Amino acid sequence: MTRQIINPESLIKPSGFAHGVRAGEFVYLGGQTAMDHTGAIVPGGIVEQFVQAFSNVLTTLEAAGGRPEDLVDVTIYLTDIDDYQANGREIGRRWREMAGTEYPAMAGIGVTQLWQKEAMIEIQGVAHIDPAPADEAAAGEQA
Repeated sequence: MTRQIINPESLIKPSGFAHGVRAGEFVYLGGQTAMDHTGAIVPGGIVEQFVQAFSNVLTTLEAAGGRPEDLVDVTIYLTDIDDYQANGREIGRRWREMAGTEYPAMAGIGVTQLWQKEAMIEIQGVAHIDPAPADEAAAGEQA
């Protein structure tokens, strides 16, 4: 199985981690906070931070050759579950705008703090990308 590191140029350059790793048909998406391209956490509340963090996840997924509907598992770490729930309708609307309605398995986990103290949310995920028909044909020829 091949292993490919995915570090989109539009995201901040990682140090000591990868934004994503593609291993065969799976893409493992490293935890993304609401960090912009300069390394700062975006201003605003949980909705703005959700949009930036999820956008970072989707940017990495796209760089790996995937689409939002390829997500099979998403974990959301939150420093304030009540705030997230209070804004759930708007967060759900933003999710649908960004990723549609083919929802993956998900978990929301409350934590006391994230790596950047001002971060309120971190999102990580796993995606499965079906092989292209040409890939399947090539695999059949090799068998």
